[in-house]
Amino acid sequence: MAMNVEQAIDVVRETLTLMLTLSLPILAAALVIGLIVSLMQAVTQVQEQTLSFVPKIVGMGVAAIVVLPWIIMQIMDFATRMFAGPNW
Repeated sequence: MAMNVEQAIDVVRETLTLMLTLSLPILAAALVIGLIVSLMQAVTQVQEQTLSFVPKIVGMGVAAIVVLPWIIMQIMDFATRMFAGPNW
Protein backbone atom coordinates (compact mmCIF):
# COMPACT_ATOMS: atom_id res chain seq x y z
CA MET A 1 0.00 0.00 0.00
CA ALA A 2 1.38 3.39 -0.99
CA MET A 3 1.83 6.17 1.49
CA ASN A 4 0.11 9.45 0.71
CA VAL A 5 1.62 12.89 1.29
CA GLU A 6 -0.09 13.49 4.63
CA GLN A 7 1.16 10.18 6.01
CA ALA A 8 4.70 10.92 4.83
CA ILE A 9 4.59 14.35 6.48
CA ASP A 10 3.37 12.77 9.73
CA VAL A 11 6.20 10.22 9.68
CA VAL A 12 8.80 12.93 9.05
CA ARG A 13 7.28 15.12 11.79
CA GLU A 14 7.34 12.25 14.28
CA THR A 15 10.93 11.40 13.32
CA LEU A 16 12.13 14.98 13.82
CA THR A 17 10.24 15.28 17.10
CA LEU A 18 11.83 12.06 18.35
CA MET A 19 15.28 13.24 17.31
CA LEU A 20 14.85 16.51 19.20
CA THR A 21 13.45 14.72 22.24
CA LEU A 22 16.34 12.25 22.34
CA SER A 23 19.00 14.95 22.00
CA LEU A 24 17.46 17.23 24.64
CA PRO A 25 19.01 15.65 27.80
CA ILE A 26 22.52 15.69 26.34
CA LEU A 27 22.20 19.25 25.07
CA ALA A 28 20.73 20.35 28.39
CA ALA A 29 23.75 18.88 30.20
CA ALA A 30 26.06 20.85 27.90
CA LEU A 31 24.06 24.03 28.54
CA VAL A 32 24.11 23.66 32.33
CA ILE A 33 27.81 22.82 32.41
CA GLY A 34 28.58 25.72 30.09
CA LEU A 35 26.66 28.12 32.32
CA ILE A 36 28.43 26.86 35.45
CA VAL A 37 31.87 27.14 33.84
CA SER A 38 31.05 30.62 32.52
CA LEU A 39 29.90 31.68 35.97
CA MET A 40 33.08 30.34 37.52
CA GLN A 41 35.15 32.17 34.88
CA ALA A 42 33.31 35.40 35.61
CA VAL A 43 33.82 35.03 39.36
CA THR A 44 37.50 34.16 39.12
CA GLN A 45 38.13 36.49 36.15
CA VAL A 46 39.79 33.68 34.20
CA GLN A 47 38.82 34.32 30.58
CA GLU A 48 40.17 31.24 28.81
CA GLN A 49 37.89 30.30 25.91
CA THR A 50 38.96 26.66 25.71
CA LEU A 51 38.40 25.95 29.42
CA SER A 52 34.76 24.92 29.02
CA PHE A 53 35.29 22.27 26.32
CA VAL A 54 36.59 19.42 28.48
CA PRO A 55 33.90 19.70 31.19
CA LYS A 56 31.21 19.89 28.49
CA ILE A 57 32.50 16.82 26.69
CA VAL A 58 32.78 14.83 29.91
CA GLY A 59 29.35 15.97 31.08
CA MET A 60 27.74 15.16 27.75
CA GLY A 61 29.34 11.71 27.82
CA VAL A 62 28.04 11.05 31.33
CA ALA A 63 24.58 12.32 30.37
CA ALA A 64 24.57 10.08 27.29
CA ILE A 65 25.48 7.04 29.38
CA VAL A 66 22.82 7.84 31.99
CA VAL A 67 19.98 8.32 29.47
CA LEU A 68 21.10 5.59 27.06
CA PRO A 69 18.54 2.98 28.26
CA TRP A 70 15.73 5.51 27.77
CA ILE A 71 17.05 6.49 24.33
CA ILE A 72 17.24 2.85 23.27
CA MET A 73 13.66 2.20 24.41
CA GLN A 74 12.39 5.25 22.51
CA ILE A 75 14.17 4.20 19.32
CA MET A 76 12.90 0.63 19.66
CA ASP A 77 9.31 1.84 20.15
CA PHE A 78 9.62 4.11 17.12
CA ALA A 79 11.11 1.35 14.96
CA THR A 80 8.37 -1.06 16.04
CA ARG A 81 5.71 1.47 15.05
CA MET A 82 7.38 2.13 11.68
CA PHE A 83 7.81 -1.56 10.80
CA ALA A 84 4.33 -2.50 12.06
CA GLY A 85 2.71 -1.26 8.90
CA PRO A 86 0.34 1.46 7.78
CA ASN A 87 -1.03 2.46 11.18
CA TRP A 88 0.14 6.02 10.84
